[in-house]
Amino acid sequence: MAVSFDLFGTLVDADRPAAPWHAVADTLAEHDVRVPEDWEAAYRTSHREYDRGREAPLDEHVRLALASRGVDVTEATARGAVLAAFDAPVAVREGARPPLRAAADRGPVGICSNCSVPDLVERTLDRAGLADAVPGGFDTVVTSVDCGWRKPHPEIFETTAAALDVPLAALVHVGDDARTDGGAGRVGAQSVLLDDVALPTVAEQLREGSLC
Repeated sequence: MAVSFDLFGTLVDADRPAAPWHAVADTLAEHDVRVPEDWEAAYRTSHREYDRGREAPLDEHVRLALASRGVDVTEATARGAVLAAFDAPVAVREGARPPLRAAADRGPVGICSNCSVPDLVERTLDRAGLADAVPGGFDTVVTSVDCGWRKPHPEIFETTAAALDVPLAALVHVGDDARTDGGAGRVGAQSVLLDDVALPTVAEQLREGSLC
């Protein structure tokens, strides 16, 4: 078996800007980008159609929003500005580390996270120091922005199982959202939702082998 964990709301709590367009505007200005006067309207407008279940990378959205107002920026500038805008303090949730250690005793362990900001999941894991709970670190980190699909789409769970070198039927996914994380159970894996089972109980069940 292998175990994947959702990140935000499951292992960590993170501050998120209440008005993300303001946060992005500030970091764009720090990158010497001219921010349009109607930036909020540009940011809150869709500038590209995506297939159902596809991730819409936020850095791409920011580039398209700027371009719609005649401002061109490089991919690197947009990526850096978006990451800086969302790279906020995080708090490891109480009871987060024991399930990681227990899962590592059963097999490979990974992260499977919806996140539209490139590199934010990796930065958050570094900030939180959660990899220390898994001997040798996480076996894989799968994010929607990298694989292109958001939970509950089957593709992100299939990608996670493949990266952990197990079939979907041998994957246990732990998360806090029935709509997104619960999708694991709907595609043949086993989903464990924190609304039903608290983190300390997840650790206990993993140690006992009752989630196998």
